[in-house]
Amino acid sequence: MFNIDKIHLDFSFSPVLFILGLVLIAAYTIYSYKYTVPLVSNRFKTLLISLRTIALLLILFVIFEPVLNVAYKKTIQPVNLFFIDNSKSIQIDDKTDRKGTVSQFLEKLSKSPLKKTSELYSFGTNLKRVSVDSLGGRFSFSEATTNFSKIFNKIKSDENNIASIVVVSDGVITDGSNPIYQAEKLSIPVYTFGIGDTTKKDNLEIKKVLFNEYVYASNPTTINAAIASTGFKNRAVTLTLYEDNVKQVQQNVTLGNEAISSFNIPYTPRSAGEKKLTLTISELKGEYTYADNKKVFYINVLNNKLNTLILAGSPSADLSFVRNTLLSDENLKVNTLTQVSSGKFLENVNQSRLIDSANIMFLVGFPSQQTPDYLLNRVIHEIRDKNKPFFIVLSSGTDYNKLKALQAELPFTIGRISPGFTDAQPNVTNEELDNPLLQNNSANNASAWNNLPPVPKPNTELYTKPESNLIAKTKINNIPLNAPLIISRKLGNKRSLAVLAKDIWRWKLQTAEKRFDVFDRLLLGSVKWLNTREDQKQVTIKTTKKEFSLGEPVEFTAQVYDESFNPVDGAEINVNVNLGNSKYIVNMNSLSGGLYEGTLVTSAPGDYSFSGSAAFKGRTLGRDGGKFSVGDVEIEMINPGMDKDFLTVLSKQTGGKFYYGKNFDQFFNMLQENNKKQSKEKMMQSEITLWSNEWMLVLIVLLFAAEWFLRKRSGML
Repeated sequence: MFNIDKIHLDFSFSPVLFILGLVLIAAYTIYSYKYTVPLVSNRFKTLLISLRTIALLLILFVIFEPVLNVAYKKTIQPVNLFFIDNSKSIQIDDKTDRKGTVSQFLEKLSKSPLKKTSELYSFGTNLKRVSVDSLGGRFSFSEATTNFSKIFNKIKSDENNIASIVVVSDGVITDGSNPIYQAEKLSIPVYTFGIGDTTKKDNLEIKKVLFNEYVYASNPTTINAAIASTGFKNRAVTLTLYEDNVKQVQQNVTLGNEAISSFNIPYTPRSAGEKKLTLTISELKGEYTYADNKKVFYINVLNNKLNTLILAGSPSADLSFVRNTLLSDENLKVNTLTQVSSGKFLENVNQSRLIDSANIMFLVGFPSQQTPDYLLNRVIHEIRDKNKPFFIVLSSGTDYNKLKALQAELPFTIGRISPGFTDAQPNVTNEELDNPLLQNNSANNASAWNNLPPVPKPNTELYTKPESNLIAKTKINNIPLNAPLIISRKLGNKRSLAVLAKDIWRWKLQTAEKRFDVFDRLLLGSVKWLNTREDQKQVTIKTTKKEFSLGEPVEFTAQVYDESFNPVDGAEINVNVNLGNSKYIVNMNSLSGGLYEGTLVTSAPGDYSFSGSAAFKGRTLGRDGGKFSVGDVEIEMINPGMDKDFLTVLSKQTGGKFYYGKNFDQFFNMLQENNKKQSKEKMMQSEITLWSNEWMLVLIVLLFAAEWFLRKRSGML
């Protein structure tokens, strides 16, 4: 019996407009048939008006996209859903008589009055409906995996009045995802019957190690270790980290009450290069095995003691401020080459050696009119032929005619050269604000930049190259312009950055009182960005190993960095996994420090390939991919125990209860009493899209055709 509770018609536009359109259609149709040639009877005229009005009304319906929502009460008897584990693990002989327990449960159910209001399913790799009255031969206990998530995917679309969900299983998930979150959202009690041995072997295992693959020499980083412990809760152990078999860190920790404890281990690499790291956990008496007390992994250490060379066309305040900021970073070795007159320099050094050894060059007011050609050509050679990154500031004395010799490598194009300067401020919009070079310690990044003091910008025409990235635009007298002020360029292995103004020391001086680090962060962030090699990936996605057993969870880890190789948290990462025509999607979960993890459980052996991308605030940061193989080992036979913890949490979180034993009669009586308390009415909702039905178009065509036919038959124009 169905009882309509509510009917509601929704339009894509205002219903007032629909009514107005309806009135206009009726008025137009009546007016168009007010006078006809030849004259026809009022009855015939009414028929034609009706045909046209209905046709136009239906067109109006399509335009306004009406949707009819109907809510009604449906009387449904409460139903209990039983799901029986049909996987191979039920055949395991662990002295608990797994198959016998399941058979007794099914026999009791078939004789219970509860069977009249029950639905029975087998689950494993697949989910199948089984008749309660014909159980013989329906359970073979031969399915290769156990997939709990399929149970709750099925229930999500079930319109029955479900009183309870009963799961009989050992609780070991070997396929799909953990369904506890899905189950909680259903608001239906889940009762679990545990099958198998609950005894677990005492053991310690380094389950997982998470780390940033790229770190800088002499910069501290954190390595996260997940330690799985059974039988050793609250015990003290020692974690030791080795670098190339040399002890680096040793710390005493205490295992927690949970099955898995997480610990952060500080690590500071002293030199650059690929490092082999070994993490060990001390052995405890009574462990089942010591083989999993060690984990070996590799980390790439970048050389952060960079040689930076400042080439200045003349002494200036910009030179002093840039130099002092770079010197504040102990990981930078800062050299200067300052021209004071034609052929004379402030520093008495070997210029060729200084330029050769530089990792990054800062050009401050360079080249000037007095810069010798040999020096300019040497700098051009380093930038053009050796792909040396550079940062250029158009400070006082910059000779634009000489600078044109470097134009192919600049992030901007020099147009018409004009004397003089115009005061300009940075103009940073939300679009540019995601750039890591613009980040600072103020409460509002954009405000900190947009309120910087004006700096003299040359009147020479300077244009952003197509491949360059416009970091900050120009604002003159508070009027935003499209003219560039700060530009970066990444083309192949070449990187460059430019500030198209002089006296940028004002940015540092004004923000000093507020202790904003706008100026310092720009320069020091630029060093990192300029030093990033093209073969380093901003996004790295990989599996924890290359070969997995059949059904073993395939664990993915990912690292995400911005363009300056600072870790990025909160990125969206989806990994697409392929095996022939089979496709899977793994959603990665964010941890911290730019680290992510995700898991895929598959029951199909073979060689897999995967690819994924990371996006942050709508912008793609990078992509990565790889391959792995799944062997032929039967995962159902790997873990012979019962996962009591999972079954207990699943029932507790949903308002149910965990059972272990054979007191089935009492359990079935409890379910029967619960059924009597269940509401027999369920609110149902139906949504009908009136405008998208193909018969709507057919009816419109027929109405117009009928009107046209009748008009022609009567000889009307």
